[in-house]
Amino acid sequence: MSPVFAHGQLRLYLLVLLAERPMHGYELIQALGTRFGGVYVPSAGTVYPRLGKLQEDGLVTSEADGRKTVYAITEAGRDELAARQDEVADLESGVTDSVRSLADGVRASVGEAMRSLRADLAASARPAAPHRSGPHPAGAPTSTPNEGTRSLREVELLLATFRQEVRAEARRRATRGTLTPEVVAALRRGLDGIRSTLRD
Repeated sequence: MSPVFAHGQLRLYLLVLLAERPMHGYELIQALGTRFGGVYVPSAGTVYPRLGKLQEDGLVTSEADGRKTVYAITEAGRDELAARQDEVADLESGVTDSVRSLADGVRASVGEAMRSLRADLAASARPAAPHRSGPHPAGAPTSTPNEGTRSLREVELLLATFRQEVRAEARRRATRGTLTPEVVAALRRGLDGIRSTLRD
């Protein structure tokens, strides 16, 4: 995946989020995932070093709250945001464009996997060409065209149900900010496994 933020932009966007309210690190990660519709969620190893640098620069403070560390923007941080309003506006616009681009990529990838799966299922359900004479060779398929047609309809129904359920769950995860690239990769691996089973 290409970088979502250019150099220094994630640091600035963390200030944007903290200007809304103080948050601990995991809340910031979730907030970023929500802004990106779940298609991009930064790792802790990406976010925490930047928070540390913001603290070193006096733009945020941190305070222990039980086992969590809560970060809050300082006046100096708000002054920096005010001085960089044009850059913040461009950044917000860039986030919107990135969400569209990432979502298009996910849709294209999942759509291609589904098309390939449907083609493989249809090919596997297609009855073998009938022999002109002689008995079926040992181990040859003996299904009739009607059986093949019924099986194909059943498979298509299963696919339609599966697609609806996956889409609904994906939307729920996107709303909660948990539709991560790892989840999409796991879905892709599962679909690849089904395709491999059919080909075998």
